[in-house]
Amino acid sequence: MSSVKKIIPRLGIFFIGLPLLLAVILFPWGNHLPLHVLIVTVSALAASEAYDIFLTKTKLQPRWFIILLDIFITVVASLTKLFPVLFGREFPVGEEIISYTFISAMLIILMVEVFFADSFENSLGRISASIFILLYTAYLITFVSRMTTFSKGGKDISSQLIAEFLLMVCFCDSFAWFFGVLFGKNNKGFIKASPNKSIAGFMGGIAGSIGAGILGFYLWPEIFTGSIVKIIFTGFIMALTSIVGDLTESVMKRSAGVKNSGNIIPGRGGILDSMDSILMSAPLYYMLISIFYGPL
Repeated sequence: MSSVKKIIPRLGIFFIGLPLLLAVILFPWGNHLPLHVLIVTVSALAASEAYDIFLTKTKLQPRWFIILLDIFITVVASLTKLFPVLFGREFPVGEEIISYTFISAMLIILMVEVFFADSFENSLGRISASIFILLYTAYLITFVSRMTTFSKGGKDISSQLIAEFLLMVCFCDSFAWFFGVLFGKNNKGFIKASPNKSIAGFMGGIAGSIGAGILGFYLWPEIFTGSIVKIIFTGFIMALTSIVGDLTESVMKRSAGVKNSGNIIPGRGGILDSMDSILMSAPLYYMLISIFYGPL
C-alpha cells in the first residue's frame, strides 16, 4: 500500500504536472511572462526551503533578507527578457547584468555581516550559507530565464528549446525511478549519498535523457540541425547533471537530518526536491545548446 501511495503522486506529476508545464512553455505569450512569474515564485520558495535546511546546522542572516535578495536576482533576470514587452524597447544592458546582480547581492550580504552582526563567531557560516542559497536557488535558475528569447535565423525557438530541456530532465528522473523499481533490487548502495539509488536506475536515467534528446531531434529538425551525436551528447550530459543535482540535495538533506526539503508537492516533498536536477542542469544545457546550435 505504501508503494502505491508513492507511485500515484509520481504518475500524477508525470502525466498531469509535466503536460501543464509544457503547455505554459509552448505558448510564449509576452516573452514567456507566465513562466517568468513561475520562476521568480518557485525560486523564492526554494530559497526558503534551503534556508530551513541550513538552519539546522548554522546560524543565518534573516530569512526575509535572503528571500528578498533571491527575488532581486530572478526579477532582474526576467526583466532582461520582459523589457521589450513591458516598455517597448530592449533592456539597456545585456545578460551580463544578471551576473552583476548576483555579485551585488553577495556584496550586500558581506556589508550586512560587517556592519550589523552582533558578534562574529558565526560569520563564516552565515556568509557561506547565504551566498550558497542565492547561487543555488536564484542564480542557477536564471539560465532558464535566459532561454526565453532564444531564436535562430530571426525565428523564436525558445519554447522548443525549453521544452526539450524539461523533457531531458524529467525523462531522466522518471526513467531512473522506473528502471530502479524494475531492475534495481540487487544493485543498490553504490552511492553513499543515496543508498536506495541503483545502477539500473542510473542507466535508466541516462537512457531517458538521451531518448528525450532523440525525440526532440525528430520533432524539431529545423532547430537541432547537424549530426544526431550532438543531441545524444547533450542528453548524456543532462542525465549526469540531473543525477548529480538530485544527489547533491540528498547530501544536503542527510547533513541536516531531514527527509524532504518541504511538503508543498504531494508525493515529492518540497520545491527543491523537484527543482534540484533543473538547477544543476540549466547552465550546462544553455552552454551546450549555444555551442552546438548557436548563435541563439
